[in-house]
Amino acid sequence: MRYKILLLLLITFLTGKAQTPLPAEYDICIYGGTSAGVIAAYTASKQGKTVLLIEPGRHVGGMSSGGLGYTDIGNKYAISGLALDFYRRIGRHYGKFEQWTFEPKVAEALFQDYLKRAHVTVMYGHRLLNVLKTGNRIKSIVLENGTIQAKMFIDCSYEGDLMAKAGVSYRVGREDNSEYGETFNGVQLKDGHQFPDGIDPYKIPGDSSSGLLWGISHSSLQPAGSGDKKVQAYNFRICLTNNPANRVPITKPLRYDPAKYELLIRLMQQQPWKSLNDGFAWSRMPNNKTDINNKHGFSTDMIGASWDYPDADYKKRAAIWQAHTDYTKGLLYFVGHDPRVPENIRREMLAWGYPKDEYTDNGNWTHQLYIREARRMTGALVMTQHHCQGKEKVADGIGMAAYTMDSHNCDRQVVNGMVKNEGNVEEGGFGPYPVSYRAIIPKENEAANLFVPVCLSATHIAYGSIRMEPVFMVLAQSAAVAAGMAIDAGCSVQQINVKALQTTLRTNPLADGSTPEILVDNDDTAHVKITGKWQSVTWGGYGPSYLTAEKNAAVQFTPSITKGGQYDVYAYFPKPAHLTSQTIIDVFDGKQHTPVTISSAAIQVVGQTSGEWVKLGSYTLPAGESSYVQISTDGADGVVVADAILFIPR
Repeated sequence: MRYKILLLLLITFLTGKAQTPLPAEYDICIYGGTSAGVIAAYTASKQGKTVLLIEPGRHVGGMSSGGLGYTDIGNKYAISGLALDFYRRIGRHYGKFEQWTFEPKVAEALFQDYLKRAHVTVMYGHRLLNVLKTGNRIKSIVLENGTIQAKMFIDCSYEGDLMAKAGVSYRVGREDNSEYGETFNGVQLKDGHQFPDGIDPYKIPGDSSSGLLWGISHSSLQPAGSGDKKVQAYNFRICLTNNPANRVPITKPLRYDPAKYELLIRLMQQQPWKSLNDGFAWSRMPNNKTDINNKHGFSTDMIGASWDYPDADYKKRAAIWQAHTDYTKGLLYFVGHDPRVPENIRREMLAWGYPKDEYTDNGNWTHQLYIREARRMTGALVMTQHHCQGKEKVADGIGMAAYTMDSHNCDRQVVNGMVKNEGNVEEGGFGPYPVSYRAIIPKENEAANLFVPVCLSATHIAYGSIRMEPVFMVLAQSAAVAAGMAIDAGCSVQQINVKALQTTLRTNPLADGSTPEILVDNDDTAHVKITGKWQSVTWGGYGPSYLTAEKNAAVQFTPSITKGGQYDVYAYFPKPAHLTSQTIIDVFDGKQHTPVTISSAAIQVVGQTSGEWVKLGSYTLPAGESSYVQISTDGADGVVVADAILFIPR
C-alpha cells in the first residue's frame, strides 16, 4: 500500500493531474486516451461499470486534440451517438448548432469534461509492457508502474499495442489486391500528391553516382496491386497562428538540415508557388489558427519514415517520432528563411508562428503524431473495399463510415529516372456503409474479452475509409456498450446479442437515458411523401441521397414522435448549383401551419461539410405521426433541395 501511495504521488508530480487510489479490479479497462478512448470510458461509466482509462502520454483526445481540427467526415449521416454530441458541443462553444472545425485546446477541454462528468479514473504516463492471459481471456495487463486487472479490455490506442501483446492476429502494410479481390490495395502509382515528370532524383542532377537526395528510397517500383509491409506516411497536423499577440516565432530547430528540403526547391522551380496554399493544405480554424496538412508531392508527410513504427519498441518509436518533429519544424523554418525560397513565400510564412495558448506544456507543439495506420487486427470479419462500395453489406453494423478510401503515399522512389511518390489513393463515390461488430472483436480462440475499435479488422484500403476520428468514437461507444452487455451476460464478446446492442445504440445514443433525436431522411420511404417530379442526387448531401426540383413538387417529412413535447426542428441544406434564393417550408405541429422562409444566403457551408443544418424553429409536437415538415417549390427561382429533417427534444 505504501508503494502504491508513493507511486500515485509521483505520477501526480510528473503529470500535474491528481490520482485517486485504484481498486484491485475494474469492470472495463481502456488502453489509450484517444478520442475513442475517452468516449469508450464515458460510455462504460454511464452504464454503471467501474472504469479505468490508461493514457501512456499526458493528454487525452489523440488527434482530435492534437491538431486535426479540420474533421474528416465524408457524410455527416454516418456520425451518431456521442461522436455527434462532441461536434454539437464544439458548435455550442463557438455559438453554433454543430461545428466540425476547432482549436486543439477546445477539443481537449471537452474530452476532459466528458471524463469529469462520468467520474472516470485516468492513469497518465503508463505504458503497456505485457498482457497476462488464462486460455483465451485476458486476466491483467502489466504496465511500467503496476498491474491492472479487469473483466473486459478495450484497446483504443492508434498502435494496437494491447491487441498485439494479447496474441491477437494482425497485419501491417498492404494486402495484395488478389487476396480479397480488391482493386485499390497494394502498390499504387497515381497522380495524387505526386511529383510532375522531370524532377531529377540525384544530388548532382544527371549523375546517379552522386547518390539520391534525402527522402528518396532505394526500393524499386513493384507491380501494381502487389502487397508489401510499407505503411502510409505519417505527419503532424500543424496548429499555427498569425495573431501577433498569440504568436511564438518559428525558430531554427535543433538538428536542422536544409539538405532534407532540396527536393522541395526542385519542385518549386518546376511548379512555382504563388502562396503557401501551393505547398500545404492550409485550413483555417477559429481564432486565427490553422490545421495544416500534407499537399502535393513534397509537404508535411514524411514519406517512408513510418514503416517500422507499428511493431517498434518504445525507444525506436520515440526516435521515429523525433525524426518527424525535426523534419516538420525544419520544413516550416526552411520555407520561411531559405534564400532559395521566393521572397513573397518567405514573407508569408514569417507571418505565422506557434500559438502561445496551445500545447502549453509541450513547447507549443502538438502532443500527437498523426499515426494514420499502424497494426490492423485480423478479426472475426475483415472489412474490405467491397464493404465500402456497398457490394457487400453486413447485418451486424454498429456504426457507419463514409469517407473516401484514402491512403497517403507509402514510398518515394526513382521511376524512369524521375522522382515519384507511390501509394496515394483517393477513391470515393459511395455512400455511408455499416461497419461490422465482428470487425472490432478478435477471433474467440484468441481473445474472449477484448475490443479493438481503432486498429480494427480491415484491409489497408478499407481502413483508409474507416480510420476517421468521428468513426473511431462511434465504434468505441459501441464497444463499451457491448463490453457491459458481455459482463452482465457472463459471456464472451463474441457471444453477445448484437441485435440488442444495435437497439441500445439506437434508443440510448447519448448513453445517459435521454430521449433520442428523430431524423427523417428523404430515403426513409415510410415517413416521407413525395409529390411531383424530383431528381435524386447521390453525392454531396446528408445520407445516401438528396432530392432536387424546380417547380410543382413537394416532399413531406413525417416524424414518429414517441414522447410529445417541445422540439427544435432543423432542415439540412446541401448547396447544389443554381440553388433557389429562398426555400419556403411549412411546419405543421398537428394543429396549425407555420410557414418558414430560408434564404440561401443564410446557408453557410464551412469545412469539409457538404451542407449545413438550418433551424426552422421550436415547436410543441404531439406523440404519434400527426405533425410534419413540408418542403415545396412554391416561390422558388432556382433549384429546391429536400434532404433531411431533424427533430431534437428540448
